[in-house]
Amino acid sequence: MSAVKIGASRQVAIPKKIHEELHLRAGDYLEIELRNGTLVLTPKALVDKHIEERLSEALDDVKKGRVQGPFRSAKEVVQSLRRSSKRPRRS
Repeated sequence: MSAVKIGASRQVAIPKKIHEELHLRAGDYLEIELRNGTLVLTPKALVDKHIEERLSEALDDVKKGRVQGPFRSAKEVVQSLRRSSKRPRRS
């Protein structure tokens, strides 16, 4: 067990051994909670719910065959998008 000191800005340094064992890096997020008078830190990955929903929709489209391509160039992508667009093309 390691003892750590709370800094002036309420910061706490995680001991190197624990830091390495958990593969933590600067900028990683930790969830902090109080359980029966004990602080518990748990590594967390923040995920944008909107992105998760969009990825789920995209995977559903792929499964149902609602995809286009493959494309050999960006020009082919633009042409395909214009063909499938419901809006008229701007001049």
